[in-house]
Amino acid sequence: MGAGMSPSGGVTRNTLRQQIADALRDEVLAGRLPPGREFTVKQIAEQYGVSATPVREALFDLSAQGLLASDQHRGFQVREFGVADYRAMAEARALVVEGLFRNPEGVAVRPEGLASIRRRAAEAVRAAKGGDLDVLIGYDLRFWRELGQFVLNPYLADFLTRLRVQAWVFAVHRLRRDGMDEDVLWFGHEDLVEAIARGDHEQVHAAMHSYYAHALAWADRLEAEAAEGDAPGPRLPPEPGESGTSQGAAEPPEAPGHCA
Repeated sequence: MGAGMSPSGGVTRNTLRQQIADALRDEVLAGRLPPGREFTVKQIAEQYGVSATPVREALFDLSAQGLLASDQHRGFQVREFGVADYRAMAEARALVVEGLFRNPEGVAVRPEGLASIRRRAAEAVRAAKGGDLDVLIGYDLRFWRELGQFVLNPYLADFLTRLRVQAWVFAVHRLRRDGMDEDVLWFGHEDLVEAIARGDHEQVHAAMHSYYAHALAWADRLEAEAAEGDAPGPRLPPEPGESGTSQGAAEPPEAPGHCA
């Protein structure tokens, strides 16, 4: 868990609630709170040295964003997203972004906002190529959040931001375990923002198709690795004298079990 947080007299409860939510989200995205980790309001309140009320509110905020699951009796735990969830996230994002930029009434591209988004895109690509996961996550989320400011429907903008955060929750501990490579990471940030700047809907579609294809390829790879790990290994023949009928005849081997 991160460093303790001591509110000053001028910090309002809502500010403290947001600080706690942001700190916990950072812990999850850094992989320091892995999927399935359980904790209670009391534990978090003691960790940060604050009262239970803003902690409870912050945890419910993160639950509403899909990052935590709550249980009346066991407290809260970091949500575990499976490969099927990740596939659905990628598909939803691709469909929404493509649809938005095909409909000129749904997006208002402000030229003054493009310079910042270009910087976020360049930094995200640089971090991805350099293998710096923490920096990549930070710039990638800023990139998509700032891009969402062009979306006129605030509910869709919020939906896209939440999906991206959830996708990183799925990805971060797997990338820390397996490492990052070009088969997993998407480097199309700059292509996407330039296509948006030009109003080139076909190139926006191509960039999002590239993003979706990368996500699907990684999902396929994870499923294949899981299936390989679950496959039963070869059975060795029994050693002489281990089969144990009274006549010394070998008993038939048991059928291999199935993993759930």
